[in-house]
Amino acid sequence: MSHGLTAASTHAFDSQAGADLERPSRRGWRGRSREWRAVTAAIEAAQRSRGAVLLVEGQAGMGKSRLLSDAVEAAAARGFMLAHGAADEPSRLAPLVPLMAALGESPQTLREGLDTTAETADLRLRLLERLQSRLEERAAHGPFLIALDDLQWADPTTLLALRSIVPELASYPLVWILARTTGIAESDADRVFEILAREGAARIVLEPLGDRAVGEVIGDVLGAAPGPELLAMTAATGGNPFLLVELLHGLQDENAVRVADGEVTLVSRQLPRRMQEIARSRLGRLCPHTRHLLQVAAVLGRSFRVDDLAEMFDEPPSRLLPALEEAESAAVVAAAGDQLTFRHELLWQAVTETVTVPVRHALHRQAAEMLLRRGGSAIPAAAHLMHYARPGDGHALKGLDQAVREVLPSSPQSAADLAVRALELTMPGDPDRVDRTVTAVYALTTCGRLPEATDFARTAIGQARHPEQAARLRSELAYALLLAGRPADAAAEAEQALAQPDLIGDKRGLAEQVFLRALYATHDFRRGRELAEEIIDSGRRHDRAAQVGARMLFSYIAWGDGQAAEGISHVREAVRIAPRDDASAGRVHPRLHLATLLTDMRRLEEADAQLNQIAAEIAEFGQSAYAATPAIFRARLRLAEGRLDDAAAEAQAGLAVAEQMGTNAFMLLGLAVLVAVAVRRGELDAAAGHAQRYEERYRAGTRLGKAWARWPLATLAEAREGPARAFEILRPVCADLNERRWLLMSEPDAAAWLARTALAAGDRSSAEAVAVTAEQLARANTGFSALAAAAAHARGVLRGDRVTLAHAAATHPSPWSRASAAEDLGVLLAGSRGRVDDDAAIEALDRALEGYQRIGALRDAARIRARLRRLGVRRRHWTQAERPLSGWSSLTETERNVAVLAAQGLTNPQVATQMFVSPHTVKFHLRQVFRKLGIASRVELARLAAEHASEPPSSEA
Repeated sequence: MSHGLTAASTHAFDSQAGADLERPSRRGWRGRSREWRAVTAAIEAAQRSRGAVLLVEGQAGMGKSRLLSDAVEAAAARGFMLAHGAADEPSRLAPLVPLMAALGESPQTLREGLDTTAETADLRLRLLERLQSRLEERAAHGPFLIALDDLQWADPTTLLALRSIVPELASYPLVWILARTTGIAESDADRVFEILAREGAARIVLEPLGDRAVGEVIGDVLGAAPGPELLAMTAATGGNPFLLVELLHGLQDENAVRVADGEVTLVSRQLPRRMQEIARSRLGRLCPHTRHLLQVAAVLGRSFRVDDLAEMFDEPPSRLLPALEEAESAAVVAAAGDQLTFRHELLWQAVTETVTVPVRHALHRQAAEMLLRRGGSAIPAAAHLMHYARPGDGHALKGLDQAVREVLPSSPQSAADLAVRALELTMPGDPDRVDRTVTAVYALTTCGRLPEATDFARTAIGQARHPEQAARLRSELAYALLLAGRPADAAAEAEQALAQPDLIGDKRGLAEQVFLRALYATHDFRRGRELAEEIIDSGRRHDRAAQVGARMLFSYIAWGDGQAAEGISHVREAVRIAPRDDASAGRVHPRLHLATLLTDMRRLEEADAQLNQIAAEIAEFGQSAYAATPAIFRARLRLAEGRLDDAAAEAQAGLAVAEQMGTNAFMLLGLAVLVAVAVRRGELDAAAGHAQRYEERYRAGTRLGKAWARWPLATLAEAREGPARAFEILRPVCADLNERRWLLMSEPDAAAWLARTALAAGDRSSAEAVAVTAEQLARANTGFSALAAAAAHARGVLRGDRVTLAHAAATHPSPWSRASAAEDLGVLLAGSRGRVDDDAAIEALDRALEGYQRIGALRDAARIRARLRRLGVRRRHWTQAERPLSGWSSLTETERNVAVLAAQGLTNPQVATQMFVSPHTVKFHLRQVFRKLGIASRVELARLAAEHASEPPSSEA
């Protein structure tokens, strides 16, 4: 039997009926007991100082908003601190509004003290850092619940904040309830919800009510169990709670049901009038002025200011008072802070749909013009202009241009959407078209939409009317290609831009800088030498960005020639002259290169200090395109220090940030570090997985970092397939002096490994070439002990020289290489005859075993134990004998230090400052600590730390 209820009816709803249903019965939340149990479990977990994340999703009308409200009410009754907010469609261009509104603050408060004058500043990193600090401070004082609704409308920066901050605060007594309506519009919230679910968040999908739940709701509303005919009629609601309650109240209003013998029966099978056309019937009960007022209000948004509504009608607010009172009495709108809001999204949608499309467009244009006339921020007007401005509307385009400038620092994603829309509205002959195109490409690049940026720029270049315009676009295209890890393509585009003499000033300087950077990224050092010499010789005729690029190119040339001091000197000068206060600062990073060279030469303390300063500069100047680089480059530094856990933590964190920000320039380097760590630990399947990701990124065009990465990939090949396969990978390096010299300068630890692998593969001439090159580098760079130790080690392997091997084992700056040299010495001595040699071999191998075990190189340690067994010596497995798998004693020294500081109440950034590591490393180690101790909160950690406070620290790292 059909009752005429269609899918279109879901846009209709009586707010009071919905409110009656969604308010939980004092006997329980009817129809949603499973979902309510998940909420109460999360609240109870926070009371036990454990964090929880709930993801609530379902179609409109499924009770999502009421579930959040009830959760807030329940948490309040238990003394929680509370934050409850929601996103909506009109405000989705305004960064961080839902989160900040929930916290009772304005997004502007986060920006206090930040330099927002530069149009190209990207403040996302600083804003997220400040937001996380504020949340940590609040959560540290006790249980805290944050409920955010309608995240399908959330702005990109809010979603970025949730994606990064929610996992970071998992150890606090903080309950996140994040809700979204599905089936309304495509949203980046889909991906954020998937990521958080993988991180362990509980997912609550509000499905249609089942038969039993429908019966419970009917019992709550009508006071008795339903009869079969009533159940048949309610089946037409499809289990939608709002429609169900609307139907029940309609039957009550029209006396179509009666209760007899404890059962509700139908008096009439006619569908209630209110169900036939709910929105129009609800509005039809209002006077014409109130109805029209609500239709205009709906265009302004689900929430709206009375002043805005009054201005739309060109009347004082006092004239609207009778209509607004009528709308509130009819439960259509309600007060929400200093605004009025439609009681539910379904009602808002229903009222909006009563306005025809042409009238709706006209009202949006009127609203935009009103907001622009008022002055101040253009972002509220942009929400109307995005969809309803007309092509060629100069006033609207100026408003969009202003909104792009405003929103770019804190939400490049929204700025990119606005800039692209402005271009769509710009006529082909508009003189501002090129400027808008450059802005759009820049915004797309900044927010990591690099394929879009490059496609957009290429299309615009083909449409440019003048060579200078094409050159400007090529400069932006070149930069986007460089960030995408495609330096060869970037060099080609920048070179074409520089061929245009009309490209002058800072635009030419940026093109020169990108061109030179792309050349040294591809190791095509000589090609740009003439330009670099001309830039340096001419001094101030070229801007600082170009001068920095020239210095860095000369640094690479010196490095390729094996001149470490000269290379470092050039890059130090680049650091000194690098711009700090203009758009160029976001594209020039010589300090990152300096940290790389210092890491190469094992000047690790200074390299670490440089990376810390880089991280501060990236945050200060809003260089989000480089947000991942400090962690990725620090991962390689930690690998050189022999801190494998920290290296893996930094690499994983850097790769995660690169994915979040949409920039993958240095992903190869991070993945290669993970390969090296996994190989040393003996986790060959994991290493192969990282190598596969590496190959995928490489095939996609990413190239930066590939020169160093060849060595970790070769070590994996050696571990899985033997030295012959490994040598195949590195044979081109061994055969070419320039390539060989470059690898040994950037990775001194590789010298002995290469020589040993070449010998094992039967290629002594290559082993000799490696050893000779290592010795030449050591002689040319007498002030760098890493090169001297590497040369001694390689020479000892090649010639079987126990003296040079002993020297290398004593002087290598790298702990892994010291252990490796001791192993080579032990193997050499074990091959000799005599008891003295055997004893010396065992001693050397024991030193190697201790060194490998100390840094967690378990695969290497296992190999040493096998060598010792062949000498008749058995050594217990260190990790099993000395350190259990769980409990306080299982913690490494680093993990114990992190645990003690966190137990004292320090936040992750504060712990990082104390230990001179990054917050990413702290987060990684805390996860390990919680896993080993079987806990999930800082309160539990504090208790355990107090119990073990008197125990001596572990001697193992």
